[in-house]
Amino acid sequence: MNEVAENTVDLARQETVTRILDSAERLFRHYGYAKTNVADIARDLGMSPANIYRFFASKVEIHQAICGRMLGAVYQMACDVMRGPGSAEERLRRYVHQQHQLTVDTLLDQQKVHEMVIVAMERDWHVIEKHIDRIHDLMAEVIAEGIAAGEFAEQDPAVAARCFGAATVTLCHPQMVAQCLSKENRASTEELVEFLIAALKRN
Repeated sequence: MNEVAENTVDLARQETVTRILDSAERLFRHYGYAKTNVADIARDLGMSPANIYRFFASKVEIHQAICGRMLGAVYQMACDVMRGPGSAEERLRRYVHQQHQLTVDTLLDQQKVHEMVIVAMERDWHVIEKHIDRIHDLMAEVIAEGIAAGEFAEQDPAVAARCFGAATVTLCHPQMVAQCLSKENRASTEELVEFLIAALKRN
């Protein structure tokens, strides 16, 4: 098979994978993850379940791919903010606020999406861990830039990023956000961010 033919096959395969994921995500959003099976996805696409299994070994694998795609969009948002304009302090503050709003708008208001993310977190898939590592790497970059610019005190950027991420988990973890939204005895997003920025500045 020549290179052109191989590229055509690869493109056709990717298009089919995308169609399967788009259909599965639409059905998961509408009916919920637990109530959707591979046969439903196949029916929606007008193909046999056997054809789905040529590309994905199970519904779990389809779900994993969808979560990877969703987290990719979240990472892109984080990348745009933390590698965008502004001081290190401004970028960290803007990221936390946007991440929290995204969690509220997308993962909580759309309950079926929330269900998909919770299932992924409970299974502790590697895509979740990889996403957290990538976010921490972005934070470390910003903190290092802040140290170099004299905004933040001298410290290990990687350790500071992990601490910053851990301290803000209540603002981006779907289950924690859901539990804390109605609580009056929790720090607000603004209070928590300002506390952490101040901590980064301390000598």
